[in-house]
Amino acid sequence: METQTKASNHTNNTTMQETTAPKKRSKGFVIVLAALVIGGGSFGVTKYIHGQHHEETDNAQIDANVSPVIPRVSGYVKQVLVKDNQHVKKGDTLVILDDRDLAIKVQSAEAAMVTAEANRNAAAASTAAAEAGISTAQAQVSTYDAQIEAAKVNLWRANQDYERYNNLIQDHSITQQQYEQALAAKQTAERQLDVLQKQKAAASRQTNVVSSQSAATGKQISLADAAIKQRETDIADAKLIQSYAVIIAQEDGVLSKIYVQPGQFVNAGQSLFSIVLDNTPWVVANFKETQLEKMKLGQVVAVKVDAFGGKELMGKITSFAPATGAKFALLPPDNASGNFVKVVQRLPVKIEFDNPNDELVKQLRPGMNVLVDVHLN
Repeated sequence: METQTKASNHTNNTTMQETTAPKKRSKGFVIVLAALVIGGGSFGVTKYIHGQHHEETDNAQIDANVSPVIPRVSGYVKQVLVKDNQHVKKGDTLVILDDRDLAIKVQSAEAAMVTAEANRNAAAASTAAAEAGISTAQAQVSTYDAQIEAAKVNLWRANQDYERYNNLIQDHSITQQQYEQALAAKQTAERQLDVLQKQKAAASRQTNVVSSQSAATGKQISLADAAIKQRETDIADAKLIQSYAVIIAQEDGVLSKIYVQPGQFVNAGQSLFSIVLDNTPWVVANFKETQLEKMKLGQVVAVKVDAFGGKELMGKITSFAPATGAKFALLPPDNASGNFVKVVQRLPVKIEFDNPNDELVKQLRPGMNVLVDVHLN
């Protein structure tokens, strides 16, 4: 009897222990589940509230001005004076081309200049001679004028003598010889005056001819002066083209990989390598079109750089692209043909840093990935 009682008590104890264990396990499970629900709800609420005041994207990269180094003339590379990733200053010599053919063109232009100057000197000498001829002809005309005046006086006196002798011959007061002498003097004076007038007319015509020649030579001087200016322009042009054989840096910056070697032939307009300029970099963030509703110019932006452990830099929105990235693609999509599948587009947004002199900003390189967080309020 006593044995049965002990067995019964043992069975009851075992049953109570089995009933208590599940209750304890259920209570712990409820606590864990509640914690997860509360934590998940808090996280969800936090993300929701954050999403109402922020827009984020990791489709963003650092960008900067990149200037290609392009020769203006074709030729063989004589020297390459820089190395990969080298920092250069504006005006530094990068590459020198063989300029011997360009130097010959300069010499040819200078020789043409000498010829033009010689032609100008010859025209000036001809003009001087023509002007001297004009002076001589004008002096001859003046001489003839004086002689004509003297001849007119002589003719007047001869006419007066002839009139007196003509009256006297009627009265037989003079001899026939005296009358004939007066008539001969009158006729001689008339012929002399006529000859002098004709000589003056010839001298005047000669003066006009010399004047025309002088005007022609004067025009030749003008043409020679124009030719000299043209040759001066040719020389300046040839020297300018020759100067293009020395390729220099247009701005301060860091060189990319050098793709050109001495002895290589390069064409005008061919890109040799590039210079990443030293001016301040910026961020181009490609936001989905559904994120742009509340975004405006001037909004504060937090930028986290992947390369520096997510360090944060502050900036602001300065501009929105005029079109989505797809429109600038080599083959933009044409939704008017074929089957249409709606794809959410992305619009590039430019973000500039508030402190461009920050040491971290100076270490940024184009193409680096960043995380962008726009503060909408």
